[in-house]
Amino acid sequence: MSTTSLKLHDEIKQRAVAVARNQGVTPHAFMVQAIEMATQAAEQRSSFLADAKAAHERFLATGKCYDGDEFCAYIKARVAGKKVSKPRLKSWRS
Repeated sequence: MSTTSLKLHDEIKQRAVAVARNQGVTPHAFMVQAIEMATQAAEQRSSFLADAKAAHERFLATGKCYDGDEFCAYIKARVAGKKVSKPRLKSWRS
């Protein structure tokens, strides 16, 4: 494990120390957890954007997509626990 020095404004450090105490952890553990959470969120966003870009490129290549109303109905039915068929891709040019 490597050591990293982190310079914080006094106010931010005091706030982090207070929150860490309230959570029953050390300021170090709180900061490590905060950095882990921020890193995970940034990685998830990058993955989401890459997936969206790939989907957009597939759409442009095929000209096919899901009907918005059908897709919303499908999601609502799944959330309600119903067994429904996936909507089919349609040509957006039709």
